[in-house]
Amino acid sequence: MATPRKLYIKTYGCQMNVYDSERMAEAMNGYERTEDPAEADMILLNTCHIREKAAEKVYSELGRLKPLKTAKPDLKIGVAGCVAQAEGEEIMARQPLVDLVVGPQSYHRLPQLEAKVAKGEKALDTDFPLKDKFEDLKRRPKAKRGPTAFLTVQEGCDKFCSFCVVPYTRGAEVSRPADRILQEARDLVEAGVREITLLGQNVNAYHGHDGGLAGLIRALSEVDGLDRIRFTTSHPNDMDDALIAAHGDCEKLMPYLHLPVQAGSDRVLKAMNRKHTAESYVRLIERLRAARPDLALSGDFIVGFPGETEEDFEATLRLVEEVRYASAFSFKYSPRPGTPAAERADVDEDVKSERLQRLQALLSAQQSAAQEAMVGKEVGVLFEKPGRMPGQMVGKSDHLMAVHAEAPQHLAGQIARVRITGAAPHSLAGELV
Repeated sequence: MATPRKLYIKTYGCQMNVYDSERMAEAMNGYERTEDPAEADMILLNTCHIREKAAEKVYSELGRLKPLKTAKPDLKIGVAGCVAQAEGEEIMARQPLVDLVVGPQSYHRLPQLEAKVAKGEKALDTDFPLKDKFEDLKRRPKAKRGPTAFLTVQEGCDKFCSFCVVPYTRGAEVSRPADRILQEARDLVEAGVREITLLGQNVNAYHGHDGGLAGLIRALSEVDGLDRIRFTTSHPNDMDDALIAAHGDCEKLMPYLHLPVQAGSDRVLKAMNRKHTAESYVRLIERLRAARPDLALSGDFIVGFPGETEEDFEATLRLVEEVRYASAFSFKYSPRPGTPAAERADVDEDVKSERLQRLQALLSAQQSAAQEAMVGKEVGVLFEKPGRMPGQMVGKSDHLMAVHAEAPQHLAGQIARVRITGAAPHSLAGELV
């Protein structure tokens, strides 16, 4: 029997890229995954274009791979994902060691691209195919999995925020048919998954079920053995009444929501083309918390957007103080070539840094307060793996907070009731009830 070739995938960016990397590996017949690039026969960099200098980081990584290619000339190197979509042929021109480039909507064609590379040719595919790539991807293997999994249900975005490259790298909004999602969910549960996070660039714009995302969540709630459902990332304008109601009456939908606002100034929000106001966002949060009072809220913030004044930034601080976040991600604005905001005058870098420090201090204080508020409460914890200390297990609470407790290892993959006894900035300590 032939020895399987080795595939190493390095994943950058969001949960959707994690999911995509899994599907890429499944598509590559005759390969098995390795965590050691030195033993790989093929290396794929699954890239993200959201963070600052994303493309340059990819080129730096390719430079570090050059000695491996020199030592092993038959090694194949590919670049996938959003940087691949944005840069295309430029990647091969700048780094001749790259054998294939494939965009995020074309990775189902990896076997054909790999066959082309095996013949000594270069392979490039950054098309937006009319046919849904998920139709061509084979059914997921039923090998044993951990208790949590990502499941992409929607891709692309039609919002065209002025700072964002997603509409250009992922394309228009597309929703997967509900029946295929339900089958994939059942396969995941059969493999040992207890919690599924539904993914999309704009996941609550999902329209592959008659009832939208709320309808899909209710259908998934009927899957035996699936105990927890989450979804990310959402846009405030697509948070409809049905989805708000689901947060209140769907038991398997966890009390955690990532709902980016980006800024608290209406002037800045308009410049960002967000098409919502700070007031409408706050009122939306009020409705969500009325439906689910214990909802843990997460958000995204961009500091120093072109034209942001001190008054604009203080409006963001006021919004944060009013909303109260359990966790959040905040970044200094950095221009993305090809986006409308990139053509505008940038805010001074020192001003950005000072504002980011102030915002992060406030968000960190709120996160610590949210963690401290859990002490003394009982929560459900899905244990995933042993902790650092002997006899300890770690997992996630209903509110997606990391929890560690003394527990037997056989609880891995199980949900147990835990009383929270202590809080740190990024984790909770507990004891089994």
